[in-house]
Amino acid sequence: MRKVSFKSTSIAAALLFSLGGSLALVPAVNAAEKCEIDTRKSKAVGQSAAKKVQKSFKAYQEGDIDAAIEVLLEADPRHDFDKAYIARMLGNFYAEKSQMGTAIKYLKTAVDFDILGGTDTAATLRLYADLLLQEKKFKEAIPYYYRWMEFTCKHEAQIYRRIGIAYSEQKNWNKVLEVADKGLAISDKPDKGLYQMKLTAYFNQKKYPEAVKVLETMVPLFQDDKRLWVQLAQFYLMTEKYTKSLATYDLAYKNGFLETAGNITRLTQLLAQNGSPYRAATIYQKHMKSGVIKEEEKTLAILAGFYHTAKELKEAALYYGKAAEAGNNGKYYLRQGRILSLDGKSKAAIPVLKKALDAGIDHPGEAQFELALAYLTNKQYKSAYKRCKLAVKDDKTARSAKGYISYIKEKARIHNVTL
Repeated sequence: MRKVSFKSTSIAAALLFSLGGSLALVPAVNAAEKCEIDTRKSKAVGQSAAKKVQKSFKAYQEGDIDAAIEVLLEADPRHDFDKAYIARMLGNFYAEKSQMGTAIKYLKTAVDFDILGGTDTAATLRLYADLLLQEKKFKEAIPYYYRWMEFTCKHEAQIYRRIGIAYSEQKNWNKVLEVADKGLAISDKPDKGLYQMKLTAYFNQKKYPEAVKVLETMVPLFQDDKRLWVQLAQFYLMTEKYTKSLATYDLAYKNGFLETAGNITRLTQLLAQNGSPYRAATIYQKHMKSGVIKEEEKTLAILAGFYHTAKELKEAALYYGKAAEAGNNGKYYLRQGRILSLDGKSKAAIPVLKKALDAGIDHPGEAQFELALAYLTNKQYKSAYKRCKLAVKDDKTARSAKGYISYIKEKARIHNVTL
């Protein structure tokens, strides 16, 4: 969970007012029209408790928070107001010492008395809710945030965001959506955190079209957030909006937002699938040379595939060969050999196809048949015949090989070659 930061309420300000011995007066207006924070009277602590409070506060001002706590722990307040006031101070002091469990205990006492002045009650409710959230007491925190809003008549996006965090941790996605929308409705500026909550909620509910709409709103609002561009492109993929996904990836790439091998690979795969395999190859090769994409068997094969689709046979053969060497992979030697033959380089294809057989492939007949064709092109009829007969033994190439045997025999006869 993201850690919730909070600011302790101003103990100094509260004490300076309380210790003055004055009684806060409620303005002469109809209380029904006022918020509870305004109608709740403030008063000074009792004389006996005040001495301890003063002494504690002095120690606190001098930087001795342990002494401040010790003084308050010695106090024996008799009245509920004094008990609540001292409990609130202790809660603040312990929170400042990062002793959150103890802080929560004392703040709960202050909250439960529900007797402090308006400002003090509001501050105590807020701090108590924040600490509960920070200490992963998510279910307990929520009602106190709502109590704070009710007491102060304030509805802040930040509070809805914290309630949303609590609901998110409980995986109550409907409630997350509800509070996120409430927060966004009152925000004076776009709140990325609340939008992100909506996105997370829709994703976890597998409501991907709704998630797309959230991202379509977020990207224009937070254009410099590289992650959002990638997320939108990915969600377009998930909803099978391939053209939009490609356009988003491409625009993100042009703006320098694609920084990982995975994102570069997705962009180039979409380019290749949508009629731009050569551009895919050049982008992929560029980032392989820069080191973003690691040069290994798999990536070399991907690059070879892009060049192959683009009918750039020389580069395709080169990179299939590199992929084959990287993993001693017969499948890629076979592809390299086929492309060399297709590119009119049948003599160069012969040793490559033999490497395919040495490395091992699922259907050896495929390499044998390609060798037969390469030998035939080079008028090596005896070798062509031998390889073709081997290709007949493989079910995958038997039919094609049988069709060539008679042709090779005829060519050998014409050229007086004994098979």
